[in-house]
Amino acid sequence: MARSGMHPNPRVARDYVRTQLWPVPLAAVIVSVVLAQFVTWLDHQLDDDMPPALSALLFGGGAAAARSLMEAIAASTITVTSLTFSLTVVTLQLASSQYSPRLLRTFTSDRFVHNTLALFLATFAFALTVLRTIRDNDDESTGFVPEIAVTMSFLLALATVIGLVLFLGHLSRQLRVERILADVRDDFAATVEDVSEHASASHLDLNVPADAVDLTSRSSGFLVQANEQALLHAAQRFGAVIALQRPPGDFLVEGVLYAQTWKLDGGSWTDAEEKELAQTVDDAITIGFERTSVQDIGFPVQQILDVAVRAISPSVNDPTTCVHALGHLAAALSTVARTDPGTSAMTDDQGCTRVIAQRRTFAMLLELVVSQICTYGMDDPRVAVRLVQLLSDVRSNDPSGKHAPAIREQTERVVRALQASGLDPVDQRKLIDACSLAK
Repeated sequence: MARSGMHPNPRVARDYVRTQLWPVPLAAVIVSVVLAQFVTWLDHQLDDDMPPALSALLFGGGAAAARSLMEAIAASTITVTSLTFSLTVVTLQLASSQYSPRLLRTFTSDRFVHNTLALFLATFAFALTVLRTIRDNDDESTGFVPEIAVTMSFLLALATVIGLVLFLGHLSRQLRVERILADVRDDFAATVEDVSEHASASHLDLNVPADAVDLTSRSSGFLVQANEQALLHAAQRFGAVIALQRPPGDFLVEGVLYAQTWKLDGGSWTDAEEKELAQTVDDAITIGFERTSVQDIGFPVQQILDVAVRAISPSVNDPTTCVHALGHLAAALSTVARTDPGTSAMTDDQGCTRVIAQRRTFAMLLELVVSQICTYGMDDPRVAVRLVQLLSDVRSNDPSGKHAPAIREQTERVVRALQASGLDPVDQRKLIDACSLAK
């Protein structure tokens, strides 16, 4: 993150941890070291009082054998961990070059990868910690072999082998484009559900007064999220209305307008109040170096669209993947057509609108999808057919006709693209007729 406000959104923190490879493995290493110390202490306490039935199940070798076993487990585990990291890096490179660089977040947020790395590193740390407690029986010290700890190290080593096999199988599944598209669409559905909580309308008349104060960005980067609760508290504290003019996902440039605010009762602020309010609003937004799906419903759509556009590029030439991606885009756009997060408006206890936050609308997302496919994919008959079907799908999910103007505008764009395409005249006429009947 380039800059985070003083009122962090818990979902931003969860998203940050989820998309990093190190937090879970690091926590596992710490827990394993503490656990190894505890189990070794327990071995000391039970050394002479171990029930015979339990002793028969535990490691029964001497100090030399225990040391050799621990060294073998530690060495092999760190080798397997290096292999796992290498495979993960290769996967990230393949996803970046074959599909889209913006899909790296999807791979780095894979919990299975996190947990596998955590298991391997925990086994390594546990074995090393136990190894340092093994002592030979000589004139200077009494021999000690932590039987329980050595046995647990052996079991962890077996779990590591099983984890490696499962990881290879999981990795092969994750590299399938169908799995990638499904994961991104699930992420989209979660984002839509989250941002729809305070949605009020697709379009909300702001009635911004002429003396409204313009708030400009104090740094450059993507608007990751706006903490609406913090903005609501600020608006109530200053007796103001705060209207964000840019939706999450937009790139803010330092010194450029991104919000406006004015007093609810029409009064004015002192210079000190105005400066403090501007700082409070600035602290309530998060600006980062990359887009995320925390509040930006356009980001998952862009991820799927990137896969679709790259699939029909001359270097890849995979229209089947593009058709599959358009199917997921049709499902995503249909969700927006039904729910339409629109504008988020938060009110105070008296019902007065205090915070107005823009969202990417259905019209914006539909235009993004149609314009890209019309530009790059209309010479392929399967892609053209699927795009026309996409318009029919979203139209079916808009029974009230609220989005009819946007759908009609993009239908006309598709017709123009079909007329200028290199499709067979028969296919061209069929698709144009289908578009005309659907208007």
